Amino acid sequence: MNPTAGFRAVYGRAPDGVWSAPGRVNLIGEHTDYNDGLVLPAALSRRTRVAAAARPDGLLRLHSARADGGVVTLEPAALVPGRVRGWAAYPAGVVWALRTAGLAVGGADLHVESDVPQGAGLSSSAALEVATALAVTGVHGLVPEPAELARLARHAEHAFVGVPCGIMDQTAAARCRAGHALHLDTRDLTVRHLPFDPAAHGLRLLVVDVGVRHALADGAYAARRAACEAGARALGVRALRDVAPAQLPDVLGALSAELRPVVRHVVTENERVARVAALLAAGDLRAAGPLLTAGHASLRDDFAVSCPELDLAVDTACAAGALGARMTGGGFGGSAVALVAEERAEAVARAVTAAFASAGFGAPAVFAVTAGEGARRDA
Repeated sequence: MNPTAGFRAVYGRAPDGVWSAPGRVNLIGEHTDYNDGLVLPAALSRRTRVAAAARPDGLLRLHSARADGGVVTLEPAALVPGRVRGWAAYPAGVVWALRTAGLAVGGADLHVESDVPQGAGLSSSAALEVATALAVTGVHGLVPEPAELARLARHAEHAFVGVPCGIMDQTAAARCRAGHALHLDTRDLTVRHLPFDPAAHGLRLLVVDVGVRHALADGAYAARRAACEAGARALGVRALRDVAPAQLPDVLGALSAELRPVVRHVVTENERVARVAALLAAGDLRAAGPLLTAGHASLRDDFAVSCPELDLAVDTACAAGALGARMTGGGFGGSAVALVAEERAEAVARAVTAAFASAGFGAPAVFAVTAGEGARRDA
C-alpha cells in the first residue's frame, strides 16, 4: 500500500498526512460488549490507512482504493443518518459524529487503502472509522483522546450506519498495544494490556477466513441484541453482565425457552473472558485453548451465530491438533481463530483447506497473526 501516492493520483496534490488503525481479532468475549461485559481482542498487523488533507471550501471528498465509483463528494453540514449508502457511510458517519460532538472539523479530502479483509469478522469497519477519525481531527489540528475517538467511531456506526454494535471493535482499533491483548470492561471502559505473544510460547494464532461474507446490518445482529436486552428486562437487571455464573441454574428457570440460551451464552462467555485473561496474566497461553473451543460451542449452540463453514474450520483445526479454536467476530460468516503449536500450524492449515475442498466450499484464507499496534499517525 502507498496511500500517499494514491492520494496524489486521485486529488492531484500531496496529503497533509497519513493515519492508520488496525483490524482486530477477538480472542474471546463475543456478543458480550453490548451487554456491559468483558472482551479480549488484539489488534492485527493488517491496517486501514487514510491519507488526508484539509479543504478550505468545507467539502468532504472520499475515495477508496477498494471501491468502484470514484470520489464521493459530500457537505459535512448536510450529513444526516441514513442518507449515505455503501462504504462511504462509515467515514461520513465519523465526520457527522465528530461534528455533533462539537469538534471543529470541516472539509477534507480522504483516500483510503486497506489490507484488512472485509466482511471477515476482523473489524474492517472499525479500522476505517477510527483511522478516519484520527485523520480528520489530525488535519484540523485536534488531538482527541483514544477513548473518545473510539466512542465517537462507535456512535457513527450505531447511529449513522445503523449497526447497533458494542464498543469493543473501535476500542481495540484505537487503544491496542503491540504484543498485547486488550482486556476491556465495556461497562466502565477500563482496560488492561495483557501480554499476548504466541511465538514466545511456541505457538501461532491462525485466522481462517472462511469466505462467507456477513452483513451485520441485515437484522440478525440487531435481533440478538434485542434478545439480550429482553433477557435483562425479564431478570430485572441493568444488563446481562450483572448475572453471575453461580446464578445461572436459578436464572434460566425463570426465562422463556427463547431467551434461555441467549442469556446462558453471555453469562458463560464473560466467565471465559475472565479465565483467559487470568491465563494470559500468568503466562499460560496454552491452557487457553479449551476455553476458545468452549466459546465456539456456546456461540454455535446457544447464541446461534455460527455457520457450517465456521463449524467445519473449528472442528477440523481441533481434530488436526489445534489447542483450541472458535469463530471470531459477530458471526454469520467471517473468520475462525485457532491456537496451534508452531510445529502443527502448517498441518492444521492444510487440513482445514482440504476439508473445505471435500465439503465443496470455497478455499479459505489461512494466515498467522501477531498482536499489532493501535491507531497512529504514519506520515
